[in-house]
Amino acid sequence: MKKKLCFLSAQGQNHFCRIRFRQNDTPLAAFWIVVAFFLLLTAAERSFAQDAAPRPEYGGKILMGSIGEPSNLIPYLASDSASAEVSGLLYTSPLEYDKDFNIIKCAAEEWEVLEGGTFMRFKLKEGLVWQDGHPLTADDVTFTYNLMIDPKTPTAYAADFLNVKEYRQTGPLSFEVRYDAPYARAAITWMHPILPRHILEHENIASTKYARNPIGAGPFKLKSWEAGSRIVLEANDRYFKGRPYLDEVIYRIIPDSTTMFLEARAGRLDFVGLSPQQYLRQTQGEWWDKNWHKYKYLASGYTYLGLNQKSPFFQDKRVRQALSYAIDREGIIKGALLGMGEPAFGPYKPGTWVYNTSLKPYDYDPERARRLLAEAGWLPGKDGVLEKDGLPFEFTILVNQGNNERIKVAVILQQMFRAVGVKVSIRTVEWAAFLKEFVDTRKFDALILAWNILDDPDIFDVWHSSAAAGNGLNFVSFCNEEVDHLLEKGRASADRAERKRLYDRFQQILHEEQPYLFLYVPYSLPMVQSRFHGIEPAPAGITYNFDRWWVPRALQQ
Repeated sequence: MKKKLCFLSAQGQNHFCRIRFRQNDTPLAAFWIVVAFFLLLTAAERSFAQDAAPRPEYGGKILMGSIGEPSNLIPYLASDSASAEVSGLLYTSPLEYDKDFNIIKCAAEEWEVLEGGTFMRFKLKEGLVWQDGHPLTADDVTFTYNLMIDPKTPTAYAADFLNVKEYRQTGPLSFEVRYDAPYARAAITWMHPILPRHILEHENIASTKYARNPIGAGPFKLKSWEAGSRIVLEANDRYFKGRPYLDEVIYRIIPDSTTMFLEARAGRLDFVGLSPQQYLRQTQGEWWDKNWHKYKYLASGYTYLGLNQKSPFFQDKRVRQALSYAIDREGIIKGALLGMGEPAFGPYKPGTWVYNTSLKPYDYDPERARRLLAEAGWLPGKDGVLEKDGLPFEFTILVNQGNNERIKVAVILQQMFRAVGVKVSIRTVEWAAFLKEFVDTRKFDALILAWNILDDPDIFDVWHSSAAAGNGLNFVSFCNEEVDHLLEKGRASADRAERKRLYDRFQQILHEEQPYLFLYVPYSLPMVQSRFHGIEPAPAGITYNFDRWWVPRALQQ
């Protein structure tokens, strides 16, 4: 009897398979043949899907919105977020964070930690160049280090470099550093940008033209800067990780968040941070879903009301505590953020290992606030405003222009403080003037600002008393000897349990002293045009791999 043959076949883009069984095969054999066929079919389809996935293409641009204009594109000379965001695309560093906040090599080819953490050895990659083609070598790292330890350099970031006991360049591409004891921020120190020696060596760093015309070695380089209008970056063909896919990054300076949203809706921005109302109520529907991708995650940052310790109103900690009790943080989150945030009670992110969970939050307790104010000598005066020695309790909260969220928070605080007899005025100031005329000079009563929360808990540069002088970041002038000691010990230890103990105590002191009235940790709500590919959300957010974002050629503008 002639045997009949049956065929089953599967074909993918690069795969073809055919399975044959005979008429007189047993049912069990036929069953396993069919199973094998479908396994091969699945593999073929998976391979086809992978092969058919779109491949990154070069070209196109992205339009970004920025509330503020950078103050300086030499990163060590500025502390504002606008400067940090732009300069972060212009420079490189020996080490960097990956998407999960692990410290990894960047410009460094080799990195060793030896002798119990007190000694580190680096070797840079070969062939690194600045955007002008000049070689980037260990000479540039040495120059950057020497610049940072020079007391004439007006920087708030010198402390990390000053903790190095010995720095030694050991070759054209190699250097090593030694510490007296294990230093928790040793690796983070070498995540700071490398500056170009051949450009800045003979410049006055405080007044150099390169603050507005920087030479870097990062993924992008400055193409143009129209003051008050826009900054254009272009892809750096010499970038050692490979040219970014996008040709240009254009920052449009729009000092108003509502206007920025309208520009995004009109197609004149590709990336914008949404307010809670915009995220929840103004970006719903088929058109938004088709043209935009929205993201939501707890931000690595907190918003606070900073109280100037030199102001006559805030020198008594009972007053600062009273104002904290007068704040309904849940009410602020509901009223200003539509619930899109969590209350903040300290400088660390809830849920992280360093966060002190034993601290009891300041409850919303206006009656207790009134009692503390009375104990501090503030008693009812005219129109219900408290007075002390003839001085009415009236102060001004500064807010940067264009940040509608912070303005809403200021209005809510104004009402809450008025309920306990404290009169508040609100003043909005353009960002550059906000920094230069008020923050840098310490000429303010109170202000609303936000800090990023970094992966490492060391915040010496914000809270140590040495940072209260000059251009330091301790602009509320909080000085406490025990805090200084804790911060010094915390950054000198590599033992997490010991650091936990030190930073728990540090948080206890801040909790009692209330130099900041910590308000909330918001949700980050970025929105990106759907034509952009390569976005991969991670603990580090969505922009950690910005140089790998791309746009299909047919959608490039």
